[in-house]
Amino acid sequence: MKSCSDGPVSADGCAARIVDEDRVLEVRTRMPPDEELADTADVFGLMSDPGRLRILVALLDGELCVCDLAAVTGLSESATSHALRLLRAHRVVTARRAGRMAYYRLADAHVRMLLDLAVAHTEHTDAIHPERTGDH
Repeated sequence: MKSCSDGPVSADGCAARIVDEDRVLEVRTRMPPDEELADTADVFGLMSDPGRLRILVALLDGELCVCDLAAVTGLSESATSHALRLLRAHRVVTARRAGRMAYYRLADAHVRMLLDLAVAHTEHTDAIHPERTGDH
């Protein structure tokens, strides 16, 4: 069966509406359940906030306490604590207690990989699109 990818394609869709049922079934069998997709979307939503993203990027260098994270990110300690509660609830960061201090770090290598890839992608797109950096 001919699919969209076999014929001319417009900028936003197929030139001919022919569905490759075998390919669709193959892709659907690999599709994660809706609940997992919703959880993944939640993680990306958490990372979409610039303040939370600054916290996560700061944690790429290792664990930090709330005071240090607030100083690094320019957020208030209250805003930093609130962001960390959200990130911890979604298992994006973890905390280690040392007396009255709590030190936060990225939850696992997957979170680190997501951040590394996102930063690398942004650097790559800035090189391709210098108008985004303001260096005209």
